[in-house]
Amino acid sequence: MHWYGLMYLAAFALFVALARRRLNHPPFAQLGAWKPQDVEDILFLGVMGVILGGRIGYCLFYKPDYYASNPLEVFAVWQGGMSFHGGMLGVIAAMVWFARSRQRPFLQVMDFVAPCVPTGLATGRLGNFINGELWGRAASAELPWAMVFRGAGDLPRHPSQIYQFLLEGCLLFVVLWLYARKPHATGRVAAVFLGGYGLLRFVAEYFREPDSFLGLLSLGLSMGQWLCVPMMLGGIWLWVWAGRAQGRMHG
Repeated sequence: MHWYGLMYLAAFALFVALARRRLNHPPFAQLGAWKPQDVEDILFLGVMGVILGGRIGYCLFYKPDYYASNPLEVFAVWQGGMSFHGGMLGVIAAMVWFARSRQRPFLQVMDFVAPCVPTGLATGRLGNFINGELWGRAASAELPWAMVFRGAGDLPRHPSQIYQFLLEGCLLFVVLWLYARKPHATGRVAAVFLGGYGLLRFVAEYFREPDSFLGLLSLGLSMGQWLCVPMMLGGIWLWVWAGRAQGRMHG
């Protein structure tokens, strides 16, 4: 729990630092309406969205029958159980609130936020690794970086938390940060995050041990992979739609 606290603090600090840099990027520097206070407000709403959405998403996506029978345990967050996909939906809802309250386009808000998110995901995966949880699938003993995790038996395993740290955290951040530095149709930065995270998480799930109470689902895919499918499709659709929408505005 202490390590998680440190990781959350690091995630929030990185978000604030990066979001303040984003204020100097196009189109936000030219708009003039974006202020440092917006960063603090977005962080507060985002934290609420992550906590509420992450918990509700876990209960609905992973253990719906259990929590339907034990509804009060939905509030037992100290027992663990958070879903990234649920947290993402919570953040989207929070950003809808922010956009409407400030009378700004929702996709413009999402474009602002998207490049600042992967570093927070990276710190979360470091927390998973330090705590020795969400370990990977069994690996060949000849794999140099294979590890034996406490509570996972004696088999060497993939350190899938580190894979996710590198893919969903570091790589996605670099791609998004560089892509967002140049002008794009409104919504396309958010689309790259949506599709990029979905793809990288889908790949990483092949090395991550499925949840013991679910196992692998249809087509041999994990729940995490199935939840990434609509993200990838949604990212592709949004990227195409955003380009067409800009074309209609200029047409």
